[in-house]
Amino acid sequence: MNWQAIKAIYIFEMARTFRTIAQSVISPVLSTVLYFVVFGSAIGSRIQSVDGVGYGAFIVPGLIMLTLLQQSVTNASFGIYFPKFIGTIYELMSAPLSFIEIVIGYVGSAATKAIMISLIILATSAFFVDLDIAHPVWMIGFLLLTGVSFSLLGFIIGIWAGSFEQLQLIPLLLITPLVFLGGAFYSASMLPPFWQTVTHFNPVFYLISGFRWSFFGVADVPVGVSIFAVCGFLAHCLAVIWIIFRTGWRIRQ
Repeated sequence: MNWQAIKAIYIFEMARTFRTIAQSVISPVLSTVLYFVVFGSAIGSRIQSVDGVGYGAFIVPGLIMLTLLQQSVTNASFGIYFPKFIGTIYELMSAPLSFIEIVIGYVGSAATKAIMISLIILATSAFFVDLDIAHPVWMIGFLLLTGVSFSLLGFIIGIWAGSFEQLQLIPLLLITPLVFLGGAFYSASMLPPFWQTVTHFNPVFYLISGFRWSFFGVADVPVGVSIFAVCGFLAHCLAVIWIIFRTGWRIRQ
């Protein structure tokens, strides 16, 4: 394992974050504050609690998951797409690096940035609501698993994308709607039976449910199902990336 090369990719990608800190860090934090103001104040004044948890606190895991998924996909997709765009991807492919080392460097930095921003948002939420995390170890575990999984998805999107418009297509039209429809701001038990069934076909629903359980000990589905879902998604993304590098799809073309 070429750890020096992995370190070089990782440091380069992390440095880009700190060069654009207003866009990379401050912007998502401000967006989350607006969500707290709109949902926590406006809707929270009408919904006092959900499953015994105050509504302001109830939406915190959903807001963190929304940011985590968006940032993981965006950072990873842009990180690998930009070398394709400027042509340096060929230098990367000709270097003595295996695809595992390339993936660890890019996905590791993207997941780190997304988790870092998620933790900042978690700290910011303390100014709005009182939080007492029931299972902190599981909370960190879900952050890591979800951050890595969706960074892998972002890596796949970055290789697939042929333009900057395509790069934004999946996060904008798929990730954000799935989070909003996955119980980020409500419990599935609040929905009519038909829509509860529909919600169970949303993979993000299981991530949010498990992550919320780590905070409050309540969930829409058993936590084991949530863990199985995120691990299954992780395995599928790894398999797709292996096939991409095995065939050279969208890399050598």
